[in-house]
Amino acid sequence: MSDQATKAAAFKALHERPEPLLLPNPWDAGSAKLLASLGFDALATTSLGVANNLGRVRASRAEILDNCRQIVDATNLPVNADLENCYADGSEEAARMIRDAYDTGAVGASIEDATGDRAKPIYDFGLTVERVQAAVEVARSLPIPFVLTARAENLLYGINDLDDTIKRLQAFEAVGADVLYAPGLRTIEEMRTVISAVGKPINIVMGFADPSITLAQLAEIGVRRVSIGGAFSRLALQSMLRAARDMKEGRFGFVEDVIPIKELRHAFRN
Repeated sequence: MSDQATKAAAFKALHERPEPLLLPNPWDAGSAKLLASLGFDALATTSLGVANNLGRVRASRAEILDNCRQIVDATNLPVNADLENCYADGSEEAARMIRDAYDTGAVGASIEDATGDRAKPIYDFGLTVERVQAAVEVARSLPIPFVLTARAENLLYGINDLDDTIKRLQAFEAVGADVLYAPGLRTIEEMRTVISAVGKPINIVMGFADPSITLAQLAEIGVRRVSIGGAFSRLALQSMLRAARDMKEGRFGFVEDVIPIKELRHAFRN
């Protein structure tokens, strides 16, 4: 699979099957190739992973798009782009980033209602819906079935108002979003409440959820897509820090746990 249209059709179909789509989040070309070697069906970028890789709190618009292009080029899998708030407040300017993501080779992307302003972290409801509608219109104008994911970020910013979160997701559905996403849902009960309130596929990010929840449980309540956000990146950095602390103390047992060079070369051979 190499043609963007073919990838797009495959990605859309993965949201229509009965079992949830496992959508892991690489942060660079190497991690993308490792995930592809395990047989995943698609990948999604992570803006947090990009920022972590750069040693910054937030990556720039250009860096996010460049990372997406690198991950698209690394494998033959469909790629969904994490675009944060599309680096713009206004609807039309934000929506332009959807086309830019398409131009990198992505076959899906997300737009969220987080402002990036700590004083006012979430866009007002009306502007939020306008932004999603504009993004949907751009996605529909593309020559492929581009999957547009709309995210309601309340729960990540201490706004524990599930009713408002559902209201936003329902509005996103009404203006045509393909996938709905409320990061920060932690329990099966919360997830079930959201899923029962909407009709479009729901993405659950397990990076913030109760880790004891299984894929079988998610499938049972109707989850259609499962991602991990920046968790793989954070886990890799945590592993490195643990090893580095051991090294600083003069201990080197961690080398017994490193991935074999042969396995890396196998994953990276193309």
